[in-house]
Amino acid sequence: MRTKLFGAALAASLSIAGFGYSASAADMGDVSEPIKLAMNEWTGQHITTKVAGAILERAGYTVEYVTAGYYPQMTAIRDNTISATLEIWSSNIGEHYSEALASGQAVHIGDLGLIPQETWFYNNAAAEACPGLPAWDALKECAKAFANAETFPNGRLLDYPADWGTSNVQRLEALSLPVTSVPAGSEGALVAEIQAAESSSEPLLVMFWSPHWVHASVELHMLGLPAYEDGCYEDASVGVNPDSTYDCDWLRGRIDKVAWVGMEDKWPAAFELLSAYQLSNEHQIPMMAAVDVDGKDIDEVVSAWVDANESVWRGWVDAATQ
Repeated sequence: MRTKLFGAALAASLSIAGFGYSASAADMGDVSEPIKLAMNEWTGQHITTKVAGAILERAGYTVEYVTAGYYPQMTAIRDNTISATLEIWSSNIGEHYSEALASGQAVHIGDLGLIPQETWFYNNAAAEACPGLPAWDALKECAKAFANAETFPNGRLLDYPADWGTSNVQRLEALSLPVTSVPAGSEGALVAEIQAAESSSEPLLVMFWSPHWVHASVELHMLGLPAYEDGCYEDASVGVNPDSTYDCDWLRGRIDKVAWVGMEDKWPAAFELLSAYQLSNEHQIPMMAAVDVDGKDIDEVVSAWVDANESVWRGWVDAATQ
């Protein structure tokens, strides 16, 4: 009912450049105060956030981009230090997400629309060095192919940066694999190692994800970890190792949007627009490549995409106002 009533008012009055609507100050809410969007540590999230910010600005809002750690943002969003965060991967946010929602000060505002894949990947050189791949237990025989001076005789899994959160230490132990998790320093460090391994034909085992532009330039294969089963993170009896949890692949999750609970009252139109906001892999990946491969300015890339995709924007506005 709230959505229908709001939609009737907004359709009559909301003004978004190019879409033929106009909005009153009451529908817009407090336009004198900026909407603060969280900026996390990776390019895709920056693009997701700046695309959302661009439509908010075209609607007449002021947007402030706030640098925020992936975990700490779940605390910051409770008091409007951050108004919204738009690319939360359910597979690696853990209890920080559920605690924020349970506080009553943060609210889930829908799925972003990206199709996520997070797991262990290996390159073509690894496939040659370890012919048993993609079977996970092949690593028991060929882990040394992935070793370096830091991990030898264990193989090395190039893992997510420590502040992103990871369960791979538990997973390696549960699967009894002679492989050591070594955190990367940043997304840039992960990508640099993937590219360096490709250039030098060095075997690489890496925790990585899609969508990401690097898949367009480096052929990466998903390792066949034991399939995720409900309970395998909490119940040792579930999974291939009856004595351990995390003896399974990463849960194929979703990518969520979260807002400060007061946003709906403070900025009603913005709340509706962010709730309707969607971004597909097909839209995000070329923008990531333009920024990270071609070196283009992210604001120019985002602005060009918004200008070229009025039909997409019109659908979001309709979803927000009906």
